[in-house]
This record gives sequence, structure tokens and C-alpha cells, in this order.
Amino acid sequence: MRAAFLIIGLIAALPAPAQGADKVTFATNWLAEPEHGGFYQALADGTYARHGLDVTIQQGGPQANGRLLLAAGRIQFYMGANVLQAFDAVAQNVPTQIVASAFQKDPIVLMSHPGQGLDRFTDLKNASAVWVSRENLVSVYQWLRKAHGFREEKARPYAFVPTPFLADKTSVQQGYVTSEPFEIERKGGFRPNVFLLADHGYESYSTTIEARRDLIEKNPDLVRRFVEASMIGWRTYLHGDNSAANALIKRENPEMSDAQIAYSIGKMKEHGIVESGDALTLGIGAMTTARFERFFRTMVEAGVVKPDLDWRQAFTLDFVGASGANAPRPAK
Repeated sequence: MRAAFLIIGLIAALPAPAQGADKVTFATNWLAEPEHGGFYQALADGTYARHGLDVTIQQGGPQANGRLLLAAGRIQFYMGANVLQAFDAVAQNVPTQIVASAFQKDPIVLMSHPGQGLDRFTDLKNASAVWVSRENLVSVYQWLRKAHGFREEKARPYAFVPTPFLADKTSVQQGYVTSEPFEIERKGGFRPNVFLLADHGYESYSTTIEARRDLIEKNPDLVRRFVEASMIGWRTYLHGDNSAANALIKRENPEMSDAQIAYSIGKMKEHGIVESGDALTLGIGAMTTARFERFFRTMVEAGVVKPDLDWRQAFTLDFVGASGANAPRPAK
């Protein structure tokens, strides 16, 4: 009963949207977690409301498909996992575009057991097996083959449980720098070697904001306000009081622990997941045409996308940059 009253109190404490605020639904691509923290922060501390937005965050999960809802015009914004999904939308003539990217670095990693001859990134291709998801097998792993000499026959299906990796000390497993290493430490009792692929040439943006082209064209002010408020949320989540946002995340996803939240935030800061690269000069959420082009050409070389894809249709830079409240933080 006490927990129920706490949840009711939390809901009541949320800032009320202004009269006439634009109703917006933003669908995430997974259950609520600190990797979505900036969006929950903007909701919890009233940033969205101050930007004239009445935002509903619709969390994703195994049975959710927010991308289809966006394509059908049922929601206004969707959280994309990577740029390859946007390239695929162009190839399939789906009328959506990336309008901002909360993460400058894709948090995907490879992990290995220490002391097994797999302590350097260049050693990983010699692992007995590489546990990788079906989605990443046809994308990220193809880049690993082309750029770093990984072999197709080493790939094994990753079912999002660490048991096979823990059992085979000479194997390698995919993960997110913000989550799976924490689970390995907790269940395996050791700290794995962690290699962030973004630091080895994998340049995809991640945790993007996608919108339909018709919304972008007909109501660019709405898109601008949502992007700006979201990026303010990210700055505050990383550097201010994020307790209300974390309470919302735990309400939506009760399995999320304080320890996991603290770990994830620490790793986002340590590795510059949000604040690195172009974000240091152009502000959180920044993107550049040059980086999209580099990533496109890298994926063409890996055989993941076709060379005739009109990759420029996957994004717009109209809503990101050094102007506005999401400009870079002043140096201390």
C-alpha cells in the first residue's frame, strides 16, 4: 500500500503541461532504463512542459514496435538504436528521418575474460566463439569481419543471457557498455575486458530521435522544441539532480536497481557516450553530414548497405547545432 501511495505521489508531483500544450508521444526502443534518462529527466523536471509540450513516454520492450507506430503516424517521435535502421527506412521508402542523436557513441561492446589471451581488441578475432545477436550478426559483425578480420564461423547466437559466455572462458560476447559488464560482474564474479566498438572505428550514432517527414515539414517548431527540451534533459540528467527521472524509470521498470542506474550513468560519463565528438563543440544531440557519409561508406565496404542508397535522406540537421539551450557546457 505504501508503494502505491508513493507512485501516486510521484505522478501528482509531475509538472502539469501548460494550457494548450502540444500532445506528443515518444516511443522508446526498450524498457525504461538510465540509457533513456535524459528524456525522463525532461518529463520529470518540467522541461517539456516549459517548451509547450505534453509528452507521453511510451516504453518499448520485447513485444513493442514503436518504429511501426511511427511509420503509421500513430506517434510523433521514436527512439532509434542506430543509423543502420534509418538507412533501412530509406531503402524501404519509409518516410522517417533522424532529427537528433542523444548518443555520440553507440554503446555496443565486446567483452572477454581476462587472462585468456583476449586482453587486447586485436586478440578478439581469435576467440573460440563470438556471442552476437541476430540483428548484429548481419550488421555490426559484418563490419568486424571486414575491418578487423573476424570470421563468420566464429559467430554464435546470443540469446541475451550470459551463461554461454561465462561457461566458455575463451569466448567473446556482445553487450552495452552501460549494462552487460555490470551483469557479468554480478553473476560471474569478475570484471570482464570491455571494448567499446565506437573507439575502434564503428561510427554509428545511437539513441536517435526519429520523426516522420510530414511532421518535420508541417510543424518544424514542434520538432525543434522536442529536440531542444530532450537535450536539455540529457544535460541535467548527467550533471544535475536526476532523482525524479530515476524514480520514473524505476516506476516504469521495477527491475531497474539503484546500483544499475548508478553504474550506467557512470559509464555514459566515463566513455563520453553523450558528450564527446561533435557534441563538445555543437551541443548534445549534434550530428554532421561528414560523419553520416563516413559511416555509410564503411557499411557499404562491409556489404551491409547498397552503394546506391540515398543516405542523405536518412537525416536532417535542421534541429541540431550550437545554437539554443543545448549548446556545449562552458569549460570549468
